[in-house]
Amino acid sequence: MRTAPSSSGPRPSTSAALLRPRSGWFFGLSGDRLIKLIFQGNAAVSIIVLGLITFTIFRDAWGFIPMNRRNLDTYRQAGLEFTDLMRLPVTAHSTLVRYLSTLRQEELVRLTQGLGGSGASANQQLAAYDAFAEHFAETILAHEALLATMTELCSSLKERSMVAEDLRQAKQTLLDGMRTAPLARAASLKQAAEAMQIEVIDFKAEVAPLLALRPAIVAANAALVTELQQLSARLPSFSDAAAQARLAKFPGFLTQYLAELASTAEQMAAWDQAKPVGVFESLNAFAFGREWITASFWQDWYGIIPLLTGSLLIAFMALLIAIPLGLAAAMYVNQLAGPIEQRIIKPYIEFISAIPSVVLGFFGIAMLGETLRRVSQMPALQWVPGFPMAERLNATTAACLLALMAIPTIFSLAEDAINNVPRAFKEASLALGATRLQTMIRITVPAALSGIMAAILLGFGRVVGETMVVLLCAGNRIEIPNVGAGLGVIFQPVHTMTGIIAQEMGEVVRASIHYRALFMVGVVLFLVSLLVNWLAQKIVRRYRISIG
Repeated sequence: MRTAPSSSGPRPSTSAALLRPRSGWFFGLSGDRLIKLIFQGNAAVSIIVLGLITFTIFRDAWGFIPMNRRNLDTYRQAGLEFTDLMRLPVTAHSTLVRYLSTLRQEELVRLTQGLGGSGASANQQLAAYDAFAEHFAETILAHEALLATMTELCSSLKERSMVAEDLRQAKQTLLDGMRTAPLARAASLKQAAEAMQIEVIDFKAEVAPLLALRPAIVAANAALVTELQQLSARLPSFSDAAAQARLAKFPGFLTQYLAELASTAEQMAAWDQAKPVGVFESLNAFAFGREWITASFWQDWYGIIPLLTGSLLIAFMALLIAIPLGLAAAMYVNQLAGPIEQRIIKPYIEFISAIPSVVLGFFGIAMLGETLRRVSQMPALQWVPGFPMAERLNATTAACLLALMAIPTIFSLAEDAINNVPRAFKEASLALGATRLQTMIRITVPAALSGIMAAILLGFGRVVGETMVVLLCAGNRIEIPNVGAGLGVIFQPVHTMTGIIAQEMGEVVRASIHYRALFMVGVVLFLVSLLVNWLAQKIVRRYRISIG
């Protein structure tokens, strides 16, 4: 007789064993637990990588502030700041000379055409104007001579200070190498460091000859004011009314110039070489600086305003193009298109995002930019501000391509937002007698507005962070766009924050001030992108709550 094996408890049924989660098949982990750990690991890796990126960017960027502070301090100590104050009236005077030259050229063309091509007679009629313009150009000669002397003195002093600083850094490098080098190698490094002769510059004594020119500068200013006032009273005249109207503006320009000359003279009188450069001044020179000049024999400037304005100009222009096209396509595909149209239109629009940006950049260089320039040269379009376009690579060319890249982002997110609007909203509107167009404009779009705004913000983040297209097609001119040109400002070449990083990062010396300035630009771009994405996520969250 067979006996059943003894057991400590009741035997589970087959169905209960199947329902029990299996465990121990992979290092004692269940399938669900393993999947959970994999996703947690991916999330942890993402957080760690993001933290490392943020730490690296801010660490290298932070060193820019003290380095730029020393840069500005040398600029002041060596007298370059004082010399640049002297340069202001000379530069402004050159602008007025060019204005007179432009008027003369335009009047010469008009007179030559009126006299049947007789250039000699035209020049004879302009003899009085030429004498006036020549006399005006010579009024600044004393200032130019003083400026040349000041420039030579300061540039020589700065060059000596840069050589001393380079030797000081090289000596410090040798001393740092002694700590880890073998004993024999450390002795040779110490000997080499001690052999270095580093000049100690007394900036106060070196700049004394520069400050000794103050009486000569005051005398030159007084003579210039007297001569310009006399010239303003002897302004010549043109026979053409339009040319005379432009020439009549010149006394007003002279009055403004004399006011600026007086202001500059006050700044030079109050200039203090010993005034320290603070941290705030160093940061302010970057955040509100209007010049980005590197590898200059005179002075390097790292101001982000030209790059920031270029980036924002291109981004807003791209959104002006992408928003109507992307939203219109999203509303049509979701609300009006049939199933066949949806299967054709939606994949083709989303396929645009798969095109490499460098390919779009080549397209902008080879076709789009040249096409826009040829269109701008058509006689029928000469009334458009900024036409004809001077250069084929400008803000408009880059903006058109960025708009093409932003359309898929805006389209996809906006279409999802419209699709998530409760169907009851649409059905109730149609049941009350509203048309499909009225339902779209007054019901569907307002209900999906939060999601649409998030799509626009993410589209903005997409274009403001693009590099290759703007580097190839924006023109790369580091200047603040001239808003005085009106709408023509959109046809001017610009540079962007992403473009300057891609263009210059491979050429700079590691840990130099230029290197750290590019990281500061990266920090600004990082904060702008972070702000845009934070706003988009906040809007999406509110949108989901309202829909739920």
